[in-house]
Amino acid sequence: MEIKIEDAYYPFALRASDYVKHSGKSIESLLDGEFGKAVITRAKERVIQAIQGEIKNIFGDKKIPTEIDIEKELFSYPVARIFVSCIGDHYLISRYALKEAEAAHSHMKDEKPKFLEELSKEFKIQCVRKKHDFRIHFADYLRFGSRMHEPKWKLVNRRLEDGYVLVTKNDFTRVLQEAIVDRIKSSLPLDVSPSLEKAFSPYIAEINEHFEELKAEFGSDDFGDIYSECFPPCIKHMLALVQAGQNLAHSARFALTSFLANIGMGAEEIIDIYRVSPDFDEGQTSYQVKHIIGSSGKAYTAPTCATMATYGNCFGKEQICDWISHPLSFYRKKLNYSAKSTRKEDDTGEETSVDSTTNELSKNLL
Repeated sequence: MEIKIEDAYYPFALRASDYVKHSGKSIESLLDGEFGKAVITRAKERVIQAIQGEIKNIFGDKKIPTEIDIEKELFSYPVARIFVSCIGDHYLISRYALKEAEAAHSHMKDEKPKFLEELSKEFKIQCVRKKHDFRIHFADYLRFGSRMHEPKWKLVNRRLEDGYVLVTKNDFTRVLQEAIVDRIKSSLPLDVSPSLEKAFSPYIAEINEHFEELKAEFGSDDFGDIYSECFPPCIKHMLALVQAGQNLAHSARFALTSFLANIGMGAEEIIDIYRVSPDFDEGQTSYQVKHIIGSSGKAYTAPTCATMATYGNCFGKEQICDWISHPLSFYRKKLNYSAKSTRKEDDTGEETSVDSTTNELSKNLL
């Protein structure tokens, strides 16, 4: 099987996967030799670049990369997936999947429509090529287009013919980007053997250092007198998705924005949180945030737990969740017990974390 440059650009595709599978090279075999060392180094670089914001095109201005160059880039992808799996953090998985998809998107913009049509079949997207544009079945359009928040992505603003939505080539590649995110996310984390994890441990440790630096940027200090460690799991989950660069569903954006506003965060601080979203539009985001916090005269309260569950926004329930009915109640309860724990620490000299109050709080709620 002959390797092609597209295999390096789209390493998640079936053709690229088949090449790796039938190459005769195992992951274990990469632990020795110059080729393996180059692959592992690039894999580490690939994940670190994802953490930092962009997986760069390693070929750069090189007109015709060699077959070895292409192989190194292709094989770095499965190794990078192993690194991400060994760390196993949901936030990292989401961010890595997004950045791989964005890297692919940068190449898809230059591909011919026929190639994109063939690629879309891997994701079971029903589409019809119409010269340089595409028609996507409305169900597939809604599956991916509903994640985008620009007005043009609303179905009501699209031309619909016989159940198909007309989109430009650029918009079609954006739909494919979302499909790629789903494929990569759904396949992680991998089940990595202890021996392989040990062999890769120095590389994983270096990646983790960069990851911890990124997480530190979104620590509680970013919220001033607002304590993110007291946030309910649903809000933490939404923040993690946003910080990983994912678009939230409308109901989740409303829940997150209203919650943050209700506990005292200002409009500009909330807007800044959304800046990492792939389709961030400052004007639209500013309007939506300010509308929710009351610029029109009515401030909105965050949804109840029941409403959150109805819209599929309830994640990672903790024991306390069984005894409260609102995310704001969770925050206040945790905040109160955090204050009590601080006073206890002052009296006894012993440190008590916010999380360690969970059992005590649950008992008091019974």
